Amino acid sequence: MAKPASRQDLVDYAKRQLGYPVLEINLADEQIEDLMDDAIQVYQNRHMDGVELMYLKYKIDQNFLDAVQARGDDKVIGITTTSTTANITGVGTTGVGISTFAFEETQNFIQIPDAVIGIEKVWKLNNSTISTNMFSVQYQLFLNEIYYFSSVELLGYTMTKRYLEDIDFILSPEKQIRFNRRQNRLYIDTDADSMDVDDYLIIQCYRVLDPNEYTKVYDDVFLKRYFTALMKKQWGMNMMKFRGVKLPGGVEMNGREIYDEGVKELEKLEDQMFNTYELPPMDMIG
Repeated sequence: MAKPASRQDLVDYAKRQLGYPVLEINLADEQIEDLMDDAIQVYQNRHMDGVELMYLKYKIDQNFLDAVQARGDDKVIGITTTSTTANITGVGTTGVGISTFAFEETQNFIQIPDAVIGIEKVWKLNNSTISTNMFSVQYQLFLNEIYYFSSVELLGYTMTKRYLEDIDFILSPEKQIRFNRRQNRLYIDTDADSMDVDDYLIIQCYRVLDPNEYTKVYDDVFLKRYFTALMKKQWGMNMMKFRGVKLPGGVEMNGREIYDEGVKELEKLEDQMFNTYELPPMDMIG
């Protein structure tokens, strides 16, 4: 079918693009499955339509605060200082080893789902030092002035809000975060005193689209072309093993040409993706 809606539909589509059933596509099922996984991985990691912007929430509990406060085990790197002497052509040389040192690591991280590939920022609710109680400037402004619409100008109110936000930013700056998707850990570089139990952390992140749930992924123009090019490259690589073998009728296999065509198509598609469809790298870094 022209619009694939499953893995098998996409495989059948790519085979037809390569000449099946007129030609025999010399690829094993295991190779096709590997190429499909590679194509989807590239699509999810680099293509803007392969991810979605999400907001996850995490409720702070006492266990998390205890983990932040707890000191991690000391990690020792290096060896004790040693002194060695060697004679090279009568010249004595002395070398000194690396001294020992240690560092501490706290467990101030949140386990992130595998589908999340990048985190932009983290907000903390109930974190404002200006407007979280009835004695705040904002609350009093609304209570005493806002009902008299003619007494508060919008420009003055906007400037006051901006000033309060600047104060809040100075007194409660954004927390620094670190995220590595291979660990699935979001580290928050702060101390337990800046957080309270039952506060929420709002995590702005990018999550990959599951093609089994969102089947339109299989019908993406880039993914169809990229997967077809991968199959052509692998097909040519397989056929190169039979270089010089003649088929009945004098036809000779030319795996090198098929392989080169696949490589050129992949390079063209990847350049197009990097220049057109890829999200800015900094948007994916916490």
